[in-house]
Amino acid sequence: MEQKRKFNWSSGLFIIGYHLLVIGLLPLYLYYAYPSAGMLLTSLLLLYATGLSITGGYHRLFSHSTYKVHKVVEVIYLFFGTMATQGSALRWAHDHRLHHAHVDTDKDPYSVKKGFWYAHLFWMFYKQPPIEERIVSDLMRNKLLVFQNKYYEILMVATNALVALLIGFISGDYFGAFLFTWLIRLFFLHHFTWFINSLAHYWGHQNYSTEHSAVDNYLISMLTFGEGYHNYHHTFAGDYRNGIRWYHFDPSKWIIWGLSKVGLAHGLKRANETRISILMIEEHKKALLEKLTHSFTHKKEEFEAKITLFTESLTNKLSEMQQLVTQYKASLKEEHAAPQTLKKDINYLRKALKREWRAWRHFSKRVMRLKSTMP
Repeated sequence: MEQKRKFNWSSGLFIIGYHLLVIGLLPLYLYYAYPSAGMLLTSLLLLYATGLSITGGYHRLFSHSTYKVHKVVEVIYLFFGTMATQGSALRWAHDHRLHHAHVDTDKDPYSVKKGFWYAHLFWMFYKQPPIEERIVSDLMRNKLLVFQNKYYEILMVATNALVALLIGFISGDYFGAFLFTWLIRLFFLHHFTWFINSLAHYWGHQNYSTEHSAVDNYLISMLTFGEGYHNYHHTFAGDYRNGIRWYHFDPSKWIIWGLSKVGLAHGLKRANETRISILMIEEHKKALLEKLTHSFTHKKEEFEAKITLFTESLTNKLSEMQQLVTQYKASLKEEHAAPQTLKKDINYLRKALKREWRAWRHFSKRVMRLKSTMP
């Protein structure tokens, strides 16, 4: 009885219902016709428009305030975010902030510790507590967000219906527009987004922190509009990026950066690069020492000493590099400064860091290849 009282009938029936509609209507549609290339392309574009409005808007803008945007961009985010059918921005941000504050505990709304499928899907089948205004007090001052939250159900149906009818009118295929641009697009969008709560806490590497279950996985980023670098995100939630390297697939990051270049976004927040590197070194050090405790080798003490020596030397050089860069930037503003000397020191230290970093990576691989004492 307790479980029945907690069941969220509106959310649960909606999710189950549209999955059943996809399963039932797709074979029926394909029996009589095939979707045009234009219909499939439009559905894909809508998938990305709604997905990026969740990652770039609901997540990085509203939940974490990692940058600021022009009102026009905010309206676009809210339009397609409403189409995404993942709740209002206030509700989404509220639950996500709770997730970060209480990750992997009972207070985490979609804790993976309760099971993969609970985090992925089943948490939405239960009623959530009301929005606590203190958690989203900053967002409550935004009239657009309050309006969307108040009329969310109506707006969700209206935005999806409007787009589906428009595409149906243009293509002459209303059934196909309803099925592909609404239902099937929603199916893929939801599961791709839900992977962030489930798969991104389940399968991957913990490069920056082992204090939480979030992981980094390049493949997951391809399905989640760039949100697959989740270990980094949970460690540096205030960064507007998830993928910090140039080769990391993170379209939300690219869009935010692009918006800033045309004056539609500003105040982009980034984590300190030195802090990122030092934290990564510390996590790698813990992993290597853990490997040694379960490895069969007579050189344990020698390896442990090298690990400590490497990490201390790299950390010191990184800190020194940050100080030199800070001094160099400050000297450029002074009339009688001689930045060339500092520039030479920075270049010399950068080369030394590269050499030592390569040696550290080579040594790390050597340690990780040690045979385990466990059968």
